[in-house]
Amino acid sequence: MVVERSLLRLLQLASPALPVGAYSYSEGLEFLVHSGRILDQGSLQHWLVQELCYGAVRLEAVVMVRSYQARAGEDWEAVCAWNRWLSAVRETEELRLQSWQMGRSLLRLLVDLQPETAGRLPVGLREEGCNFAIAFGVVAADWQIDLQGAVLGYLHSWSTNLINAGIKLIPLGQTAGQQLLLALNPVLEQMAQEVLNIQDEDLSTCGWGLALASMAHETQYSRLFRS
Repeated sequence: MVVERSLLRLLQLASPALPVGAYSYSEGLEFLVHSGRILDQGSLQHWLVQELCYGAVRLEAVVMVRSYQARAGEDWEAVCAWNRWLSAVRETEELRLQSWQMGRSLLRLLVDLQPETAGRLPVGLREEGCNFAIAFGVVAADWQIDLQGAVLGYLHSWSTNLINAGIKLIPLGQTAGQQLLLALNPVLEQMAQEVLNIQDEDLSTCGWGLALASMAHETQYSRLFRS
């Protein structure tokens, strides 16, 4: 019964229907399509694999694990410290504001669903801007979701959102989107295991391509997505 409840809550937390505004963002993908760097299913898959293996989402997932562990240990000071750290390493304003908006929405949803949690959330998370990865870890720990499942859910949710953005932008068919998501499964499994074993001194990212795409998107003439 506990396993089933944990799975149900993971499905709810990682669902594309979660009302945190993820569908509003393409994380630079809109500019990459506009500039001809991503043209089809193959080039989109290559971009997503590189981001999962070396990019910002990998680092976010590691910090999500830290947030989960700190929340499970009632160490709110550590949660806030990791939140400030993640805000500091954001390479563009668009990416930082996206993360804060989604994190704020997720914390608000948690309080709406479980009002008793409102008093436990530190002022720092509410006033400084809470990154989505931090909020995801807090909620996953609160809902007693298995940590490995939470990591897979986080990475899968990110992948689904960007695939949906690619379907609209390139455009691709829905079947192509499902083929792409299925093809990413081995990468998601591999990265989830890697994320769980990364030590603090090994934290790194190679996201200059994402940063440049995000900065160019900010001044793009016509846009469907917020970033």
